[in-house]
Amino acid sequence: MNSTHILEPLGTDPEENLDRFIVEAMTQGCVWGLEGPEGWALCASEQSEETDVMPFWSHENFAKIHCQDDWSAYKPVAVDLNEFLDDWLPGMHEDVILIGINWDENLEGEEYEPLDLLEEFEEEMQDEPQS
Repeated sequence: MNSTHILEPLGTDPEENLDRFIVEAMTQGCVWGLEGPEGWALCASEQSEETDVMPFWSHENFAKIHCQDDWSAYKPVAVDLNEFLDDWLPGMHEDVILIGINWDENLEGEEYEPLDLLEEFEEEMQDEPQS
């Protein structure tokens, strides 16, 4: 029996990709961003003028797809989930940076206010059965 796990590609439904991001991040205990010589990958928001978006993915391979063109010098880096929830999201909110979740290979996907994403995680954690 082949034990190799086939990674299901991201879908086109932003809500599905958000749910997947949260579930996979909780399962793995981390999220994935792109870090390069000048820091973490950012791009301009399509929703808010003069606002940057920092993309994150639920799996290293989803992030790695974007290590080309402008981000060819970037590498996928795992961020511990607790650190992401406790430090990164509140800090991004203070810095007025939006968060991109599980964007596809064309960098298409939703932009979220960091505290809204934190709330989504908290709701999912409350719904999770206690062990």
